[in-house]
Order: sequence, then C-alpha cells, then structure tokens
Amino acid sequence: MVSSETIDREVRLRAFDFLSEQTSIHGEVLPWGILSKGFLHDGTRVPLIGPQGIFKPAILPRMPLSIATAPVREGEQRPYDDGLDDQGLLNYRYRGTDAQHRDNVGLRLAMQRRVPLIYLFGVVTGEYMPVWPVFIVGDDPPALTFKVTIDDQQLGLASTMTPRDEVAEARRNYVTVLTLRRLHQRTFSERVLRAYRETCAICRLHHRELLDAAHILPDGHPRGEPVVPNGLALCKLHHAAFDAHILGVRPDYVIEVRRDILDESDGPMLRHGLQEIVHNVLYLPREHHLRPRPELLAERYAAFRKAG
Repeated sequence: MVSSETIDREVRLRAFDFLSEQTSIHGEVLPWGILSKGFLHDGTRVPLIGPQGIFKPAILPRMPLSIATAPVREGEQRPYDDGLDDQGLLNYRYRGTDAQHRDNVGLRLAMQRRVPLIYLFGVVTGEYMPVWPVFIVGDDPPALTFKVTIDDQQLGLASTMTPRDEVAEARRNYVTVLTLRRLHQRTFSERVLRAYRETCAICRLHHRELLDAAHILPDGHPRGEPVVPNGLALCKLHHAAFDAHILGVRPDYVIEVRRDILDESDGPMLRHGLQEIVHNVLYLPREHHLRPRPELLAERYAAFRKAG
C-alpha cells in the first residue's frame, strides 16, 4: 500500500510539472479555469485552487497544496497583506482568526516538514500567476500571519527535505524579493492593459504583444505607485517616445510632440507615428476612476517641457 507521504510528494511534484506545462503553453498568467480543473493523478482529479486562499485537494491527507492571494481591485487594498517584512519574507495571513483552524494547522505542519507549496498570486479577477516552490518558514500567531519564502524552481526542489543551510536561505530571500517585484509589475501591466481594452492610448493599436503599460511617474518617484491612474497603455514606439520625452501628454489629455521632431524630415514612420499625432487626444478607459490623474500628467508634462 502506498504511504500517505509518498502520495503527498508525488502529487506535489506532478502539480509542479503541470504548472510548467501550462505556463509554457499559456504564458505565466493562468486563468481560474485551468487551475481549478487541475490534472489527473491515478484517475483522481487534483485541482490547484479553491474558493479559499489556503487550498488542500481531497487527495492530500493533511497539508495544503497551494496558497492564493486575491486579485486587487483598483482603489482597494488586498484582503490580505502579501508584503515583505524587514527580513525579506512574504507575509501570508491565516485563514480567519482561529490559529487552530484546520487550514492554519495544515500550513503549520507543512512548515514543520518543510514541504513545498504553490503560491497563486491574483493578477486580475480570474487570473493568477503561479509561483513554486514556496515554503512556510515562520509562524506569527499574534499577527495571524505565516512567513513564506520563494525558491528557485530547480534548486529549490532539489534541496527539499534536506537540512537547512545558510546558502539555501540566502538564495530564497533573494528569489523572494525578485519574484514579488516581478509579480507586482505584471499585475500593474495587466490592470492597465485591461483598463485600456488592450489598445494604445495614442495610436489605438490593438496588438497586445506590441503593447506596454507605461508609468506616468516612474517607479522610483514618491508618487509613482503601480496603479492604473498612474499608467498608460502604449505601443512600443510611443512608450519609448514617451520615456524619452519625444512626446508629452498635457493634463487635459492632449498629446504634444517635441518641436525638433515636428521639424525633422525622415520617412513614413516618423510622419505617421509621431508628427501626425500632435494635438490628438488620448484614448481613455471608460471608467473615470481609471483615467490618468491630471496632477500626475502635469508633473510628467513639466518634465517633457523642460527636456524640450
């Protein structure tokens, strides 16, 4: 008879292989449908996500397979804080307020046994970025929070169930910081492109693979938050021109182009792509609360004028 430990390990490894297969086909963001359908293991359906953040499929005896963070809604905070603490670890909230809830007990057991899990980061409604392997490495009952670290997909699984060492812990802290930065950047991008209906705000190009989410005020700016009103959906050409202060956008959403570019004579790309967009008005999201904030555009436009 196969032991519960063997089943647990087989299911986790198969889940990681399944995610590798699906992300290679669909990209790094997967829809709820794929995750909830999951895969078959010896004839048993194994979903990877459920209605609650901490999820254990029926096939696993005691420990959860995944933890999920709900997608953010513009203007609202996530239900749970997934930020980093001062040690570079991810905070993940308990299920409810009872430390002895079976889901919390299951994660505590996963911590004790150093079992790898999947972290499903909500990007937008119905879509998640899966990250694996992740490990529960701390428990803070007063704060109702677990501490989570993310590891390299190859090295992390190879070191599972081995004694702790400082090199592995340092690697996981580094991978955690980089991964969370990438998750938040991708979330910003997806929300901006959705708000603009996958259309360049300047030329109305619809090819998603040629579109970027551009910050109005950059990441390092005190007000450069990764929120849709601080973003524009732009094609590659207009994103580069916006960043280089070749074009600017006034607070009233009117586009301007630098004078030397207007006076230049080159070819059809310059003429149609830049010179003919001057004084056009941005294509905007339908929802008013998602449109660029005029005060952010005003500050960026001042930088454009100064550069010109």
